Amino acid sequence: MNPTPDFDPRAAAKKLLREGRGAALATLMPGTGDPYCSLVNVATAADGAPLLLISRLAVHTKNVLNDPRVSLMIDERKAGDPLQGARVMLMGTVVATDDADVRRRYLDRQPEAEMFAGFADFAFYWLALAGAHLVAGFGRIVDLKPADILTPVEDAGELTAAEPEIVAHMNADHADTCRLYATKLLGAADGAWRCVGCDPEGLELQLDRTALRLPFPQRIRTPGVLRQVLKQLADQARAA
Repeated sequence: MNPTPDFDPRAAAKKLLREGRGAALATLMPGTGDPYCSLVNVATAADGAPLLLISRLAVHTKNVLNDPRVSLMIDERKAGDPLQGARVMLMGTVVATDDADVRRRYLDRQPEAEMFAGFADFAFYWLALAGAHLVAGFGRIVDLKPADILTPVEDAGELTAAEPEIVAHMNADHADTCRLYATKLLGAADGAWRCVGCDPEGLELQLDRTALRLPFPQRIRTPGVLRQVLKQLADQARAA
């Protein structure tokens, strides 16, 4: 699995997946099966599965309603030659959903979509992963299975259920701490960073359309343990 000793492909793929806000979506044209590629906005479910909000008027949606097989490529969007940056290509099938949690998580990360999310032609979809292909530099090209990049959440129901309250609390009462996490622990530029999500493995921070993943030092399943870990991370940020 590890092409080089200092490289963790699972962690690299998870980071790309959680920080991605835009992606290239490849679908299949009805009749001919010709490939069709388009640009879409993305978010993630609690387990990391990609989420989409797309319109039935769009060609890519007409394609997936005919054949749900797709690939989705997310890259790190860094300055310079894009081929020097990391990217992950995800394969699977898209599934329509009216789950309220999917809607909330998507709109927390793509707030501008609120204005059209309720239109009759738009619907939310999640990607049921079948596999992934990571390209993260020379000697760092790896095929991954869904279990390698998705986050188990079955044992963390208490945490995932409390996520809306956690996010609201962090932004209302600990906005300065979110800013410290981003600037001191993740090396980001200063700004009004906000919390947009959490799961057993990490916290998501966002400034405009830039997202950052703050990994936890341990797996978390309950809000009580989360509070302890966030305090420890805040202390580290202040010390830095």
